[in-house]
Amino acid sequence: MSLEEVPGRLAERGYPAGLFGPWFTRAVRDGMALAAAGGYRTFDEICAAALRDITGEEVDQATIDHVLGGWDRFPAHDDVLPALEELRAAGVRVIGLTTGSAEVISGFFARSGLSDHVEAVLSCADVGAWKPAPAAYRYATTWLDLDPDQVALVAAHAWDCHGAKRAGLRTGWVSRLEGRYNPTFDPADATADDLPTLIRKLLA
Repeated sequence: MSLEEVPGRLAERGYPAGLFGPWFTRAVRDGMALAAAGGYRTFDEICAAALRDITGEEVDQATIDHVLGGWDRFPAHDDVLPALEELRAAGVRVIGLTTGSAEVISGFFARSGLSDHVEAVLSCADVGAWKPAPAAYRYATTWLDLDPDQVALVAAHAWDCHGAKRAGLRTGWVSRLEGRYNPTFDPADATADDLPTLIRKLLA
């Protein structure tokens, strides 16, 4: 999904739209830190705490609810449907794996007209560990009843591909978010600037 609406939600509550980057980066960091130390909190809990931290505790609950609300109504990137159609034509099963709410992401797929191409949405909440903890990826492979090397994670984060690779999965990275694959991570099996091209490389 595109998160381009989130900065505007912050601005609507009187905060700089530019706060989105530092806030969301901190939230992801905190979720990873918990996972690395063997702890867990929900996506909303971590995002709320990070927003309070970065605003000096001044943000109120109404603002948190506004900023974190409606994510299931955010638009899909234009290349998602063509990529899913190619996967379906190739007979490849597709599931979603989120650190957030399975219900929210399922709602996103439904409102974006993508549900017919997605078998299920799994949440890291079910295993109590954020990605890139190995348990998160192995939950997906176990649910699919497939060996890890029969499953590919497709992501826009190099750290996510690294985590999946370390858990034994194949990986595909799309450059739209980071622009350059971080060389400190294990390389992805395939990289591309758009999802359809990436899917073709993985299928090949």
